[in-house]
Amino acid sequence: MANLRDIKRRITTVKSTQKITSAMKMVAAAKLRRAQDAIGNARPYATRMRATLEEVSKTPLDETHPLLAVHPERRVLEVVVVTSDRGLAGGFNSNVVKAAESLIKSRTGEFQQVGLTLLGKKAIDFFKRRRASQIRHEAPIGGDVRYEKAADVGRELARRYEAGEVDEVVLVYSQFVSTLTQTPVVRSLLPFTPPKAGLVAVAEDQALPFEIEPDPAALLAALVPKAVEVEIFRALLENQAGEHAARMTAMEAATKNTQDLIEKLTLQYNRARQAAITRELVEIVTGAQALE
Repeated sequence: MANLRDIKRRITTVKSTQKITSAMKMVAAAKLRRAQDAIGNARPYATRMRATLEEVSKTPLDETHPLLAVHPERRVLEVVVVTSDRGLAGGFNSNVVKAAESLIKSRTGEFQQVGLTLLGKKAIDFFKRRRASQIRHEAPIGGDVRYEKAADVGRELARRYEAGEVDEVVLVYSQFVSTLTQTPVVRSLLPFTPPKAGLVAVAEDQALPFEIEPDPAALLAALVPKAVEVEIFRALLENQAGEHAARMTAMEAATKNTQDLIEKLTLQYNRARQAAITRELVEIVTGAQALE
């Protein structure tokens, strides 16, 4: 009977776990829909921002914007790593930190120093154990993504780049492709390079020549810092959508696994119970025969 009690207790525990994973799956699915809407709205804006910068960059300028200028020195590489604050999302966060770690190892010999800007508790926890001395800035995501957080990070990175404190900034995050696919992306952030001509289609009535007011230099001064902030904001939104999708997929798999385990334990319980009943019947029959 003790064996039966243990099996029954385990079935109850697994059922409780199944309720939790099922609830987490539904919550992640609801959040994913909102996150997909947010990233769907942000992508066209970011794409058009880069296209506009590419067009403005075609015009002759006496002096380019500091954030577009390439630093000949290779002293400091800043790596911005974006992960989630929470786990239970399969390999979502580990894939990003592995991509960041691979980037750092491959480019360590190219730069004298490597700095880290960490956005998300999972990235903070990972690199604090391995590269604590290289961390320059860290911040959790803190719930829903807000543009103000991305703007603060973008302004600080732009200030450090203009001041010559860093010579290149690379952004590492997870791009949301679909519910089942989230791909780690390594993208150069600074110097900010607009897309090359031909990558963005321009309608005939929008093609050059056109007039720029007040002037290209003033427009670049306004657009380039903004574009850096938008790129970080987009990375945060991509990361948010990917996190919810990965968690939904992971919890769905966990729910199916708990159901399989419940069925297996139920079968085991029924077999043990049948064996116990059979044993008791044998004992009764044996005792009755002994009394005859």
